[in-house]
Amino acid sequence: MLEIVLVVIFIALVFDFLNGFHDSANSIATIVSTQVLTPQKAVLFAAFFNFIAAFTFDVAVAKTIGSGLVKIGEIDAWVLTAGLLGAIFWNLFTWYLGLPVSSSHALIGGYGGAAVAKLGWGVLILPGWYKVIGFMFLAPIIGLVLGAFNMFVTTWIVRNMKPRKVDKVFRKLQLVSAGFYSFGHGTNDAQKTMGIIAGILVSSKFIESFYVPFYVVILCHAAIALGTMYGGWRIVKTMGMKITKLKPIGGFCAEFAGATTLLGTALLGVPVSTTQTITCAIVGVGSLQRLSAVRWGVAGKIVWAWFLTIPLSMLSGAIFYWLVSLLVK
Repeated sequence: MLEIVLVVIFIALVFDFLNGFHDSANSIATIVSTQVLTPQKAVLFAAFFNFIAAFTFDVAVAKTIGSGLVKIGEIDAWVLTAGLLGAIFWNLFTWYLGLPVSSSHALIGGYGGAAVAKLGWGVLILPGWYKVIGFMFLAPIIGLVLGAFNMFVTTWIVRNMKPRKVDKVFRKLQLVSAGFYSFGHGTNDAQKTMGIIAGILVSSKFIESFYVPFYVVILCHAAIALGTMYGGWRIVKTMGMKITKLKPIGGFCAEFAGATTLLGTALLGVPVSTTQTITCAIVGVGSLQRLSAVRWGVAGKIVWAWFLTIPLSMLSGAIFYWLVSLLVK
């Protein structure tokens, strides 16, 4: 049993690494597209703040993922393995297409799909799913509104400053907002893998009740930080360049809006999509300049990918559970 648990933990950390790899664009797209930092420096900067988030917030999001979505006493290591593999497949597939979809929703969908494949729909804890799906719509709206609001207030404050001075000031301030956002990204996303690892420890009787050991916290933050360091350029181009053209002041406003949303939902224990949050914050900033500043065709494709992530990753998790079951037999 120990060997199986270690394999599941390893797969979970691989997912966490890929989460950072896939979502590194969320943390660095604005700061790279505004040319405040080079991609190489930006990923190191983001990875640092991903990691130090381990020493701050509680693990409310991990508790929601680990024990608030699926009846943990009824699942086994193979369900968790299949759920992780389903989420990893969806992450890699959408990364290849350059689509900034939610790693969080991929994990939730893969986990739920594998559990349903084994035990039926009754294994799901519906209130937890209502919260996740509700914030799937609410968090992007909050990000968009805050992005537009930040941009409105900030441009009013600097209305009498020369454009060159504004650019100079916000190139420095964007380092603060990017660090703040990367901190929020690490806080929210690393906890999701913590929930899965704690779940396998409980279901395998290595711990008696659900809690997240500190060594799990450190492992997950280290994995997501390493993934961020090796993140791909494909999604950076979509996030930072194809949706709308950003200046440092816009990047600052978008990152600050995204970070505020992520930290607020982390305190509430809600696993939201960092991808959706920052994308909508960017759209909010761009649309305040003028509606034509946003490339709505690109944004539309991203939204469709968001809606499809949970059902398709559930299907992926169910298929992987079927494959894992055949191998085990």
